[in-house]
Amino acid sequence: MAAAAAIDSRLTAADNDHNLQLLNSSTPQPTSPPAHQPTISRKVIMKSYPIFLFDLDGTISESAPGIVKAVQYGLSFAGIHEKDPEKLQSFIGPPLNVQMKKLYHMSDENIVTAVNRFRELYETKGILDCRPYAGLDVLLPKAVKEGRTLAVASSKPEPFVKEIISHFGFDSYFSVICGSDIGDELKKRATRDQKARIIRKALSLLEKKGFSPSFLASNTVMIGDTFYDIDGAKENHLPSIGVTYGYGSREELEKAGADAIASSVEELQALLLQDK
Repeated sequence: MAAAAAIDSRLTAADNDHNLQLLNSSTPQPTSPPAHQPTISRKVIMKSYPIFLFDLDGTISESAPGIVKAVQYGLSFAGIHEKDPEKLQSFIGPPLNVQMKKLYHMSDENIVTAVNRFRELYETKGILDCRPYAGLDVLLPKAVKEGRTLAVASSKPEPFVKEIISHFGFDSYFSVICGSDIGDELKKRATRDQKARIIRKALSLLEKKGFSPSFLASNTVMIGDTFYDIDGAKENHLPSIGVTYGYGSREELEKAGADAIASSVEELQALLLQDK
């Protein structure tokens, strides 16, 4: 209770009103694609894959409010009082330590402080300040009913991934749910190639479910909202679908080399399940 009270006190500092406004403005709002553009971009004809690997934040979970608020809180202990929505949203997806070093050239000591403080708030209040994207409650059970195998491959620490998926009531749909080791960001094991390693981990766990490496290599597609997801898929020689309803841009996903791009869960379903 004392820790929670201390967090509340910190969050009600002089710029708290601004932070709350920022959180509201940083949550992406669904937009319709321009009428003159196709709603689904395909660089190749997507085949009907039997195995789907999903990213979490920005793909399954609309998680900006909880993450952004905790990032602001953590950075403040390193003397950084960030209010730029674009910079704050860039923390959704990649490892925290990687993004802190990239944006602010922080020392290892300050990164450890900021990550620990981030978790102090995120684990107690922020983790469930999220919601699943509309339409996933239709896509996921439909995919399972059609015999597809679903897995989650997230750079978020694995206990957090499992808690969020369970909170959404989606755990029964996924054969594998995996994330990073909770100590990676503090021990400098979380690097830019972490997504590729998490995908390899998910594939290894699927092998233990009875799938052969050769079958997985030719029958698995990765779905994510940032270039980290697309790069991770490419490093594992997997095709990928980028989704623009999350936190990455169409330009980012196209530049990374996504094989297809969907701007909504409905369009993603059309690609994955070959709906007409």
